[in-house]
Amino acid sequence: MRRLRRRTLTGTAAAGCLLLLAACGHGPAPAAEDASPTPVRAAQAPAPLPVPHGEGSEVPDDFNGDGHRDLILDDLVKAESHADDAGIGIVYGSSRGLVSGTRQLLTPKEHAAPVDGQLPAVFEAEASCDLDGDRFTDLVVTTDPPYDGQGRPPVPLQLLFGSPSGPTGRAVPLTVPDRARYGNDWPERPVCGDFDGDGAQDLVVHASAGRLSYLRGPFTRKGAPREAGAPVPSPGEAPTGPAADVNRDGYDDLVVRVSAGPGRAALVLGGPDGPTRTGVTLPAGVDIALGAFGKGKALDAAVGTMDDTAMRYDLPTAARGSLDTPGSMLDAADFDGDGLSDLVSSGSGVRVHPGREAGLTARAPVTVRPAAPGTTRVLTTGDFDGDGLADLVLRTYRGDTEDSVEVHRGAAKDVVTARAALTFSTSQFLTR
Repeated sequence: MRRLRRRTLTGTAAAGCLLLLAACGHGPAPAAEDASPTPVRAAQAPAPLPVPHGEGSEVPDDFNGDGHRDLILDDLVKAESHADDAGIGIVYGSSRGLVSGTRQLLTPKEHAAPVDGQLPAVFEAEASCDLDGDRFTDLVVTTDPPYDGQGRPPVPLQLLFGSPSGPTGRAVPLTVPDRARYGNDWPERPVCGDFDGDGAQDLVVHASAGRLSYLRGPFTRKGAPREAGAPVPSPGEAPTGPAADVNRDGYDDLVVRVSAGPGRAALVLGGPDGPTRTGVTLPAGVDIALGAFGKGKALDAAVGTMDDTAMRYDLPTAARGSLDTPGSMLDAADFDGDGLSDLVSSGSGVRVHPGREAGLTARAPVTVRPAAPGTTRVLTTGDFDGDGLADLVLRTYRGDTEDSVEVHRGAAKDVVTARAALTFSTSQFLTR
């Protein structure tokens, strides 16, 4: 599953709020821009506001470096059902949270790098992290470079670098040296993480035949890693992010699926040589979320199926448990600020199971009901208003031309607020 179009290992990636820290203060929540079930149409969308200029920060997904987390949006609605994909949207944050009017549209025409003189038609967000170490988040996108089917395919991944104005320039193709590739598969499924513990963000991508390409950061502005050795043996084909320091040894770890889609997976541990050690095999499932769901020494894994959710506590030793609730789509974050991760299950309806010292329970989950009718899924979790609590971002679809995005704030008492603090439609990106 691709990292930004469907966040598979969501959550805090450490006890409490490892990925949710934002040092800036916050004011009152912005009023919902559209509390009715009817999505905002392009003609009703406010004119875009200028992107604030930042000086760089350590906040995740902060593309303009102003200290406030931003929201990445893929699969934007279209003007009509058969129209081309609009591109990738970014909604920028502020001290009060996301401001839907402060937005940026990234399109292949304006932002993709041509390959062999051809601009890509596919332009989709895959992963985000600060790859060049300048304190501005960068975006990894996948494209469709020309390929005649003979021999080794080109690298489809491109890097869009953040700046004080966000990612404004053209992307550069990611360099995966020949020595780091194996077989003739497409290098894809990028996962960011500091797998060797040197403080720089690395990338892991699929190679083939039980191997991964491990690219050490920082990366140059031409898309080249600092170092890349021979492909790393792996227990599976499909690296899955986001990465997390599961055993708290200073090295990021990641989950690798045997193959893309539902099935078996394993935890691969980082170390001085990168992600080279298999820590534990996880049960077969549809989705996986890492988080501190109990008061253990390490992070835990929730592995969801269409029937229930298998729990593995204190990885990689993996004490067993279970949760009597379907887990076809799972996410995790600390919404109430108690230092424990809460589990979001959104296969059918959106339910939040609060973390507990003794582990998760299926009793009395918090149900979140979007105002708009349609098919709802979790887009992401993160602290968008700087209050130290994770927020829940949902998207409800009503076909290719209508949708509604809701931001529900984390709350110490109620875990997640029932009413959205912000509601907007991605159709606003049709107006530039």
